[in-house]
Amino acid sequence: MNSRTSPTRRTPEADTEADADAARESETTRPLHEFAMAFTSSPRGARLARRLVSHRLDTWGHPYGGRVNDTLTLITAELTANAVRHGHVNGRDFHVRLTEHTNSLRVEVTDTRTERVPLLSDREQPGDAESGRGLLIVAGLATRWAVAPRAGAPGKTVWAELRLTRDTHAPAIVDRFHANGRDDSPTWPSGVSGGH
Repeated sequence: MNSRTSPTRRTPEADTEADADAARESETTRPLHEFAMAFTSSPRGARLARRLVSHRLDTWGHPYGGRVNDTLTLITAELTANAVRHGHVNGRDFHVRLTEHTNSLRVEVTDTRTERVPLLSDREQPGDAESGRGLLIVAGLATRWAVAPRAGAPGKTVWAELRLTRDTHAPAIVDRFHANGRDDSPTWPSGVSGGH
């Protein structure tokens, strides 16, 4: 993978070391969860990719409307929109891969255009420009992101990672309901009381 990352406002040494640890983890360990799919290179394909990523995150324990789900869904929306708008080649799909590691989530969007590589810049587009802010959003939301050549074929992969913190894995108030069991009452996590 490309070692270049976007410029960030995060400068404390602790963040830099944590970013390096997350990078090593995502590159050397098998993911806890993985989702990958090809989509038609169209606005409809980009919408479907965004919705499926959000759904998959929800099934992995990052609920709809939560910070992690909303952030990674927005990042996916920007990357897939760019793949359709700037990476489209007639008759070719774009690919999305979502992985979860112990401390991070990573989304990769791959298209088949090699010559249109986004610039890794933190400069804002002119005020009257109609486009060009999508990767600024990605840079602002992601812990780190970069562009790499597509492995084994022409094209490129734009990826973004979101580091998970302890509070993103806080348990839900209700773990499960026993729909067909003998006990129809909810099971509460230890230390949480049911409100009767």
